[in-house]
Amino acid sequence: MDLDILDPSSIHSEQPFGLGSLNEQGSLLENEFFLPGQNDPSYFIKDFNNRQEKKDQIHMSKGTTTLGFMYQGGVLIAVDSRATMGPYISSGTVKKVIEINQYLLGTMAGGAADCAFWERELGRQCRVYELKNKERISVAAASKILGNILYYYRGYGLSVGTMIAGWDKSGPNLFYVDNDGTRLQGNKFSVGSGSLYAYSILDSGYRWDLTDEEAYELGRRAIFHATHRDAASGGVINVYHIRQDGWHKISSQDNNELFWNQPGYQPVGSGAGEFYI
Repeated sequence: MDLDILDPSSIHSEQPFGLGSLNEQGSLLENEFFLPGQNDPSYFIKDFNNRQEKKDQIHMSKGTTTLGFMYQGGVLIAVDSRATMGPYISSGTVKKVIEINQYLLGTMAGGAADCAFWERELGRQCRVYELKNKERISVAAASKILGNILYYYRGYGLSVGTMIAGWDKSGPNLFYVDNDGTRLQGNKFSVGSGSLYAYSILDSGYRWDLTDEEAYELGRRAIFHATHRDAASGGVINVYHIRQDGWHKISSQDNNELFWNQPGYQPVGSGAGEFYI
């Protein structure tokens, strides 16, 4: 292997590196992320994944269930905690809510490393904004920063599907951002392999004038039913509430305990100990 390719100064490419370019000394500038020394990294990744030799392929087998919705009391965020590597459950205690600051939360769906890295980088940039401008960054601006970063790396193999939720001067806000640079504002989102199951519960029980307890129960129940039907979702159901005074963690409950011990959580037609399709 030619170790020169690890030296940025030895790479002569018209492609910029990360969020900018190299300085005169050949070092990466601040806020940059070093990219492979390929003329077209996105084409390289697509070609690599489309090869006929199965042993050379990288299969991103992933799954999760996250949701968020706005109501009269603020923003409700609920997530599961299972991490999978294909059919293997690698962890049951993943923290899928990134606490960006006291008034901003981000969720993780997709590749755990991609989500964690870029949302923590978002947290750093939000803090720099706060120090420079003497005020908190808005939810819209924070989601725009993340959307711009992901749009820049579109096609490079990132796997990110996140919600950015928080409270700013305009009130509660909720945005969806993914690895294609898509950025949507809305009142209700669910992201992940179990999102269709979560949406079925949300659509049947959501309304704007929910009380806090009703909102907690709706989010918890939606994640629970998704974990019951989606094998890639499971573990602990974490519920967060974002209010004017910041976010608060409401509960952290194991979905198995809810199924066996909480009345009303068994799916219709299921008796204790029964297995059915």
